[in-house]
Amino acid sequence: MYRFLLTPRWWGINVFVVLAIPFCIFMGSWQLGRFEDRVQGHKDASAQSTANEKAAPRPLGSLLPVDQKTSGKRATATGHYGKQLLVPDRELDGRTGFYVVTLLRTEGGAGKALPVVRGWVPGAASAAKAPAAPRGEVTVTGALQASESPGSGGASAAGGLPAGQLGAISAASLVNLVPYDVYDAWITLDKADSAMTAVPATAPQGSGLDLKAFQNLGYTGEWFVFAGFVIFMWFRLLRREAEFERDAALGLTESDVTGTAPDATGAPDAADSPEPASPETARG
Repeated sequence: MYRFLLTPRWWGINVFVVLAIPFCIFMGSWQLGRFEDRVQGHKDASAQSTANEKAAPRPLGSLLPVDQKTSGKRATATGHYGKQLLVPDRELDGRTGFYVVTLLRTEGGAGKALPVVRGWVPGAASAAKAPAAPRGEVTVTGALQASESPGSGGASAAGGLPAGQLGAISAASLVNLVPYDVYDAWITLDKADSAMTAVPATAPQGSGLDLKAFQNLGYTGEWFVFAGFVIFMWFRLLRREAEFERDAALGLTESDVTGTAPDATGAPDAADSPEPASPETARG
């Protein structure tokens, strides 16, 4: 009954099934692994954040360049405050305000400037609301952060901001605003200056349970569903083909079921043939 499995058509179907099922399982397992990695990364970032708060601050130079391991660690730097800028439309505790960013000309960085977020102020960005930076030599301590990317993490990608404002805290955004080199990093102070609100450190990019993590989980389910669908369709085709072969072996065909099968010679039955016309009828 199952000799049809040896036909070229079924050879092609079987090869497709043998290849498709492992591929779907592999892709589903890979997506599941990606989701588990993101979950583990989120746990590690949370644990690292707690450890960073308790760790002693380290010199800025020992933590550069910023990566997922050094992001959020407490850094310290000494220098003199320079140009001050505002970063509008930043939310904190459900309210909209702006960051006050002041560039610190460091002593050990050959005059290189470090962006320092001195605090957050509620309301629209205004230079009149921003407290002036302390004069003289200062030592700052805060959480080290990687440069922001416009359009992510609250950073604005819109241009045309008023003078003295920037959308993202990054060396690329500051290169045309100040006449000196800027670190590709910034820090947010542990304790904000002048009664401003301290800005909490953010987790490194790609270490949280964002939309991409749940997309990985959804893709996992899709690939396993595809594998099950391939198996279901293979059994369905097998069953239909086996039923067709069985009916053929019993002499049952579609025409037998409808009752319109011709005789063995292929000619219609005599009873169903029209009678020839008589000569009288023909002459009439």
